[in-house]
Amino acid sequence: MCSVCGCGEGEVRIEGKAGHHHHHEDGHRSHGHDHDHAGHDHGHDHHHHDDHVHDYGSGSAGVHAPGMSQARLVQLEMDILSKNNRYAADNRKLFAARGVLALNLVSSPGSGKTTLLCRTVEALKGKLPAAVIEGDQQTSNDAERIRASGAPAIQINTGKGCHLDAHMVGHAVEHLDIADGSLLFIENVGNLVCPAGFDLGEAHKVVILSVTEGEDKPLKYPDMFHAADLMILNKTDLLPHLDFDPEACIANARKVNPKIKVLQLSARTGEGMADWTAWIFAARAMALAGHPLAGELQAELKGAA
Repeated sequence: MCSVCGCGEGEVRIEGKAGHHHHHEDGHRSHGHDHDHAGHDHGHDHHHHDDHVHDYGSGSAGVHAPGMSQARLVQLEMDILSKNNRYAADNRKLFAARGVLALNLVSSPGSGKTTLLCRTVEALKGKLPAAVIEGDQQTSNDAERIRASGAPAIQINTGKGCHLDAHMVGHAVEHLDIADGSLLFIENVGNLVCPAGFDLGEAHKVVILSVTEGEDKPLKYPDMFHAADLMILNKTDLLPHLDFDPEACIANARKVNPKIKVLQLSARTGEGMADWTAWIFAARAMALAGHPLAGELQAELKGAA
């Protein structure tokens, strides 16, 4: 995980309200850290199995880094994630106070996250206000697509970093007009590894898997599917052209996470989108239960229906 390998070192850039960019150096990021090489235990065990699999994730840290003991790796990850979790708790308090439902969308690159978001924004128009935080290593292409669909969006460029963290999201929220009682979609950087470990303050992680990726993906990247509350099987319009078994994929996901909910849809054709928007409304109702804004916001929804 990049919480110990240092791949997040670099400059983060967050759009301002008018498209200006704000630069955040390493010292402001939740996973900046120093490497103390003194006294490291350079010995480590390599596990060689009969099938010639080299398992570098079998130690207590679940990861291997040359020159670092498992104990040191565990301590680094605890330090980094505890700092991130403090920022995530602040974000969660802010969202709760304002009745905002935040969803963290995660997937491999090319799963169709942005297309799904564009279709979702269009489907919710006039029914539920939504805003989007877009995470990519470079470019503002996806944020521009979201804005063209009718929702406010802000781009975070992570540079060499392979995931968003709670500190970045907190800064982005400061520059994004989010209405009370609205939805906040956070489209994470395309990566099924590191985003699993970083809480952004969201209510739910939603993992998107396209049917072009193979039904064993949940077994290959179990941490992400274990952390998610919902799996969306996207691009189902391609199923007639593929050797993909949706039921096998769902079974694999439930081996990792027996409680994960599953939706199948095509963001391209719109098939299954009604189930996705229904899930959003149900999640929002649950998030607003007992909130002072609940009655007022529900009345607004009925008026828009």
